[in-house]
Amino acid sequence: MDKNGLSAFLLGLGVGVGIGILFAPKSGEETREYLRAKANEGSDLLKERSADLKQTAAEWVDKGKEALNRQKGNLADAVEAGKQAYRDARGAQAPSEGTA
Repeated sequence: MDKNGLSAFLLGLGVGVGIGILFAPKSGEETREYLRAKANEGSDLLKERSADLKQTAAEWVDKGKEALNRQKGNLADAVEAGKQAYRDARGAQAPSEGTA
């Protein structure tokens, strides 16, 4: 089921539950209290899910920072190795150029 199909299903489910509750043989006050409790449960669930998503996002950011720092270290090591190789190559050529 694609995203739109799932959304339509959930919307239909919610509307169906709402209509069922409204026609249930409970008093108006009981029905309103029940709806209020369910709305609070939904709100709490959303808060919990958003906190979980924040935590997951923070973990991914931290992992990304660690990977970036490792790559920066690798790049710095490679640049330093290149510089050293250049200095070694120039040092090996210097005596032969001086004798010519």
